[in-house]
Amino acid sequence: MGALVLAEGPTFKPPGTEAFVLPPIFGSGTWGVTKPMLLVVLSVVIILAYFVISTRKLKIIPGKNQFFAESLYDFGRNNIAREQIGSKDFKPFIPLITALFTFVLVNNLFGIIPVIQFPTMARFGFPVALSVLVVYPVYHYVGIKRHGLGHYLKKELAPPGVPGFVLPLFVPIEFAQKFFLAPLTLAIRVFAAMFAGHLIIIVFTLGGSFMLSEASAALKPVSAVAWIFAIAMTFLEAFIQVLQAYIFATLAASYIGAALASEH
Repeated sequence: MGALVLAEGPTFKPPGTEAFVLPPIFGSGTWGVTKPMLLVVLSVVIILAYFVISTRKLKIIPGKNQFFAESLYDFGRNNIAREQIGSKDFKPFIPLITALFTFVLVNNLFGIIPVIQFPTMARFGFPVALSVLVVYPVYHYVGIKRHGLGHYLKKELAPPGVPGFVLPLFVPIEFAQKFFLAPLTLAIRVFAAMFAGHLIIIVFTLGGSFMLSEASAALKPVSAVAWIFAIAMTFLEAFIQVLQAYIFATLAASYIGAALASEH
């Protein structure tokens, strides 16, 4: 987005990647603790506290909190884990899939919560850590445990039906995709959506403020248009935040299901 020039007046410089590089709240350098770090910890506290409090005194006829907690669990259980992993194998993975969904969801929603207003997953390191340190170790571990290392690698890298003369090209491509590229693409999906959405909201919000304070009287009403777009984008971003949490958990479950399957 180019700079906005107001008839020989001040120039609006739209925000860029610097909006996501926050200074440490305390500490400095490598040991500095930033806002995204605290938000990740806060999200874990919120999720644990909510599920503990909501399920502490279970009732046959649930209250609002118990109903919502049970709905989240049921969604992770039946709509994600069972659908992607299969009715035979999904039960051991319900806690993991539900945790991934709620964790990504809360950290995404931080982006539209007043005062907080920062989607943690817009910092690439967090979705990468989830993908590389959580999803993929589980994915490959369960596959190796079920099929054995040799058979698992054969299943993943040289599935039945691939002509022998193609294998020298097919195997390296599949190896790169399964062990290097797939973890990154899983992380990039949620990161890119949160980064772009948050940046667009910032542009419209700051652009509206700039027009109101710096533009001529004739152009000041344009600031209202910018803020209307900011509000509309906030609602759209809320939908995308929920959707991306669902996609992340669904893809994680699908990878686990594929690793457990006898054949692709």
